[in-house]
Amino acid sequence: MRTGLQGKTALITGASRGIGKAIAVALAAEGANVVISSRKQESLDTVAEEIRAASPGVGVLAKAAHVGHADEAAACVDAAVAEFGAVDVLVNNAGTNPYFGPMADIEPAAAAKTVEINQFAIVQWTQLAWRASLQERGGAIINIASVGGMVTEHGIGYYNATKAAVIHLSRQFAVELAPKVRVNCIAPGLVKTHLARALWENNEEQIGKHMPLGRIGEPEDIANAAVFLAGDASSWMTGQTLVVDGGSTVRPSIA
Repeated sequence: MRTGLQGKTALITGASRGIGKAIAVALAAEGANVVISSRKQESLDTVAEEIRAASPGVGVLAKAAHVGHADEAAACVDAAVAEFGAVDVLVNNAGTNPYFGPMADIEPAAAAKTVEINQFAIVQWTQLAWRASLQERGGAIINIASVGGMVTEHGIGYYNATKAAVIHLSRQFAVELAPKVRVNCIAPGLVKTHLARALWENNEEQIGKHMPLGRIGEPEDIANAAVFLAGDASSWMTGQTLVVDGGSTVRPSIA
């Protein structure tokens, strides 16, 4: 597949581990410069060295920023433009889930944090990237949602509500930013990440047995979809949600 990503610049939030890291590694392998962001500079520096070793010749910038803080987000986008001249691809990947339990019991602070990181940060980073370069040059935005935004689940209902919002935000931005920018969304199923550890760590084999494809996901499964959505092969695709879940949303119910 010819991606057309050679020499482009991609900014990925939440890129120090898990899905965000895998996406950064995959885009760099396609020849894109990558700007990786998360809260801790030390973790980012380690990832940056791994990317440089795996993809010699691509530009890598590690810039710490709290995804929910406007000033830090702006500084990260500004640094990307200063270093590489533009942001061509924005991957809004950072997420959080500070609460597990029924929505009837969630505290306002936990609810506010979940919305800040999972939902409003997407609006904020999209605004910044649009004004900095996407408005003039065009490009692609990929938002990471979840299949949880399409179903009901015990314990993570409020998290899932914010992921449902991500799906709708992607559709709305796809209309508002067209035709310059394509905006699409990935809805992962259960993936082996730190954020989802409580859902799979002690039950991975049993969960995998009930998946049509026989296993839970790896971060690289989502990264492959991100490469497709960032590149030329998806050039007539916007406002869509690509489900990557090993078949979990089509498996029959189990008595």
